[in-house]
Amino acid sequence: MENQHKQTSRQKPDWLKIKVPLGTNYKLVNEIVKTHHLNTICTSGKCPNLAECWGNGTATLMILGDICTRACKFCAVKTGRPLPVDENEPLNVALSVQKLKLKHVVLTSVDRDDLHDGGASIWAETIRKVKELNHQTTIETLIPDFDGREADIQQIIDALPDVISHNLETVKRLTPLVRSRAKYDRSLKVLKYLAANGVSAKSGLMVGLGETKEEIIEAMSDLIHHGVSILTIGQYLQPTPNHLQVKEYITPDVFKQFRTIALELGFRHVESGPLVRSSYHAEKHVI
Repeated sequence: MENQHKQTSRQKPDWLKIKVPLGTNYKLVNEIVKTHHLNTICTSGKCPNLAECWGNGTATLMILGDICTRACKFCAVKTGRPLPVDENEPLNVALSVQKLKLKHVVLTSVDRDDLHDGGASIWAETIRKVKELNHQTTIETLIPDFDGREADIQQIIDALPDVISHNLETVKRLTPLVRSRAKYDRSLKVLKYLAANGVSAKSGLMVGLGETKEEIIEAMSDLIHHGVSILTIGQYLQPTPNHLQVKEYITPDVFKQFRTIALELGFRHVESGPLVRSSYHAEKHVI
């Protein structure tokens, strides 16, 4: 990044201050999540927007357990050998969405490379159950790459969520360092397949890992050329000492520049800011 926009200090700058959880809605969501033993990426991923989103009565629910078969060096979700699939999960998630009275829900999952379909069948059934019990609720799904298997991805498409998202995460050069098994080109192929099947395709990028501005623009161009219409860009934050260190903190002004460039490239909707995450303002991304 350009020197005048860098902050290389390991101390977090003022613009990364996170709100303390407050309010009735936050307490309600927190109570339901704990009571029903729900997995949320809000807590597992240590999302900095937890207070804001839960305070607004929204949450991103994580299915297929809370143990991932991959060990990406940016992600705070636990890694190891997952527990067996809970066949009651689709119904439990749908009932939880109902109790939370969500107008929009984001579903995501850990990677389940131990399953023959990567968990696609549970994904599809969960979407169907949520729609069955929550007729007015719109749905976004933030999916894994399923190793690029189109038959598994098609199961998600056939369940008809409103938006399907798959994160590119970082620039091509840094992908082998940042992601444990996923590949840059394979993620682009997944997104291209989604867009080619009429889906509102969405993706996200992290910055602050040592990428250049030119590399970010290249990644945005690749996403546009593969049919992605919705983009999120946020600051990488090191979740634990065992994860990749932050190389630099990107200023809000640079995030504004990224948003302008992305819109000029042709993205329909862009969220770009230090604390932006994949599901930030997700309800606005539905056509």
